[in-house]
Amino acid sequence: MTSKDIHKEHIKEHLQELRDAIVIGIEKRPATVAFHASACSIDLLELYLHSLGKITTGAMIKHEWFKSPKVGQKIIPLAERKLGVEFAEKEKIFSLMYIIEEERNKLIYGKPAKASIDAVLKSFLELHAVIKEK
Repeated sequence: MTSKDIHKEHIKEHLQELRDAIVIGIEKRPATVAFHASACSIDLLELYLHSLGKITTGAMIKHEWFKSPKVGQKIIPLAERKLGVEFAEKEKIFSLMYIIEEERNKLIYGKPAKASIDAVLKSFLELHAVIKEK
């Protein structure tokens, strides 16, 4: 099985888990929504960048790289430093991933707020649509 096939299988699994969480009720499954939205985002980005030939098949992207840069931050954001590649809609994709990752740990480990769950799901669905279009 190729790297692309593995990503596709992972994406299918994550999407199924997200669909199940929506059916059950996202307020009852905030950790599931956060975990699978985050993991699927990474798989989608890796698949997209593999397809473009921007990263090697063995390259791995980590969700921790997508912590939101602080206003006025002088250091280049971690995702930019680690990836160092250009591609279509990069700013939009990264901004959506920053939202997902910003809320991820709150939803998995903290007291989940409905607004956070909605923000993660909305950002993920938009990210999925953007990458799928490409």
